[in-house]
Amino acid sequence: MSRRIEIELTSNRDDATFTWRAAGAREPRGDVAVATLPSGAAVGDTFRVEIETGLDGHEVLGVVPDRAPRSEPERLELISRDVPDDALVTSHLASRSRRRNGDGRKPKGRRERRRDGSAPRDRDRDRDRGQNRDRDRGKRPAADDRRKRAGSAEGAARGDRDERRRPAKKRAPRAPRLRPGHVHRNAFLDTLASEERPVAEQLVHGGMPNLRAAIERDNAQRRSQGQPEVPGDRLIQMAEALLGPLQKAEWQDRADAALAAIDDIDLRDLRSVVVAAEDHAKSAETRALADELRTKLAARVERAQSAWLAELQSALDEKRIARVLNLSSRPPKAGAPLPPDLADAIVEATNAALSADSASGRWVALLDALAYAPIRQRVVPSGVPAKPSDELKTKVAKLSSRLPAIAAAFGAPRTPVDAPE
Repeated sequence: MSRRIEIELTSNRDDATFTWRAAGAREPRGDVAVATLPSGAAVGDTFRVEIETGLDGHEVLGVVPDRAPRSEPERLELISRDVPDDALVTSHLASRSRRRNGDGRKPKGRRERRRDGSAPRDRDRDRDRGQNRDRDRGKRPAADDRRKRAGSAEGAARGDRDERRRPAKKRAPRAPRLRPGHVHRNAFLDTLASEERPVAEQLVHGGMPNLRAAIERDNAQRRSQGQPEVPGDRLIQMAEALLGPLQKAEWQDRADAALAAIDDIDLRDLRSVVVAAEDHAKSAETRALADELRTKLAARVERAQSAWLAELQSALDEKRIARVLNLSSRPPKAGAPLPPDLADAIVEATNAALSADSASGRWVALLDALAYAPIRQRVVPSGVPAKPSDELKTKVAKLSSRLPAIAAAFGAPRTPVDAPE
């Protein structure tokens, strides 16, 4: 099960990965691919990420976007007429009692209800209603016809608008995540002795922390019952001896599943399997499997890079600038720069979109997308709104360290919100 934590990048490796630790911790806890992080990430940056814990440690699944700060609490607005507060709500309690007058007769204005609780029909009232309906029937046809004609015209106009409406674009489906089997893991568990299998199963469900917690719970129960405690040190030594072969078996299950769905699974999962091969692919069979995965990963990344560039150009041709900026910050091939002609076109389109005529809401959306785009240092807005909204001013101040040219255009002081690049 995944969970969300804040991490801090501690060092940059040569294999396109960063080491990280939980914010406030002392030692690194794992590594994360550069492509998983926003463009421009550097040592010392902190991110809120979603991680998943397994035998191999903690795997970073993705970066959780920051929520925009709320300036004031959420409120409900009561819209009412100019009436006193005590007149906004009225109540009337009706009695159901069958009280009668002192002479035994029913009070005037009350009608006796039937035994099943329903009110009896008032025949005089029904007759009067029928007569009024028959009398007014001859006066309504002209008005009814006018309403029908107006309704039909309005419906036709609405249908014309619906037909002219541009169909919504369908989003590309997300790549499926890796779903490994348990063939090699179960085969390894079957080779263990009876006293080793429970320890290995605890490792499968949560690694060494889960085993230590299980030992502590068992010993606490034994102490409460006056029984001798289990030898925790010996179990830990046994687990350390079993952990390496168990992780190798699980990696082989992941590698087989990745190879079977090499063209479909998420690139993050495929990269994680290839990176883990350095620690677990030791035999001739597993090394051959790792080499095949690396070759097919390189081919898959090249295809994804070509599709990414084509999608960038298509969005740029449609003048979907926010989409272009978001895409530019997530290249499939880590560290691959934009082609110079495409980068120049994106800069020019972004400068034109950030104009004095653009609404403050569009400015906010474009700045959010531009903050992590690789061309953010080159963007100089063609103009600024004469009366920017408070939300836009707050956004410019927050991103001033990442967008210095835009902050200067607004006259906002640079604030050290982000770590230096």
